[in-house]
This record gives sequence, C-alpha cells and structure tokens, in this order.
Amino acid sequence: MSDAFTTRVLHIASGTRERVVDLTQDCEAFLREAAGDRDGLLNIFVPHATAGIAVIETGAGSDDDLLAALHTLLPADDRWQHRHGSPGHGRDHVLPAFVPPHATLPVVAGRLELGTWQSVCLVDTNKDNPRRQVRLSFLA
Repeated sequence: MSDAFTTRVLHIASGTRERVVDLTQDCEAFLREAAGDRDGLLNIFVPHATAGIAVIETGAGSDDDLLAALHTLLPADDRWQHRHGSPGHGRDHVLPAFVPPHATLPVVAGRLELGTWQSVCLVDTNKDNPRRQVRLSFLA
C-alpha cells in the first residue's frame, strides 16, 4: 500500500443505549500519523446496517437533539416490517437513509478542516449491537 492511501479500523464500544459518540479526537490522532503535513481527504465509514456518521456540534445538547429528532422520525415501535431484535429495531435499519454510514472531509496540511463547532460522530441507535467498527481512510 502506498503512503497516498492509509487506513485504520477503530473498535468502538457504543454500549446498550442509543449514543452519539464523538470520534473527532480519534480522527485527528489518525491524521497525525497518516497525513503528516499533506493535503487530502479523510473518509470515515461504519460498515454496519444500523449506524451512521454525522458531522454535528456536540456537548451543547445537539447530540441529544439529534437522537430526539430520530425518535420523532423513526419511532421505536411495532410499525416496522424488519422485526428481529429489540422492539422497534426495524427503525435502526432505516437510520442510514437519514444518517449515512460515511463522511468524506477535507484535510489541509495534515489537519481535519472542520468548522468551529463541528465534530465527527458515530450515531448508533441499535441497542442490540454494543460493538462497532469505524474505518478511517486518508487519501493524499
């Protein structure tokens, strides 16, 4: 593999409750090793059918607001055709249509180019799967 493309898999314990997990520090640590001082793109991908990646503000209530909005859009009840797992689990399989399983972000001089309040987050509403993988890939 050339140094123009580098990848790493993070193993995230998201637990047994709905969560928004801030991955920004993990992304920055990866870029310190992979990017050096180069420009490029960081791709973040979660290879799960019931989780997504969001770029949002965290810590000021926005992460809880996102989960509340998802509850409004995708209620955890018995309306879903997909019926294995916890009650309402079918909604978790619809989540990636609203919160995609990937994001591609600019890297300038080895640093992630985020806005002042933006963070890279794993959005996991699936209480049945407490372990997640997130693939970080840097392309120079």
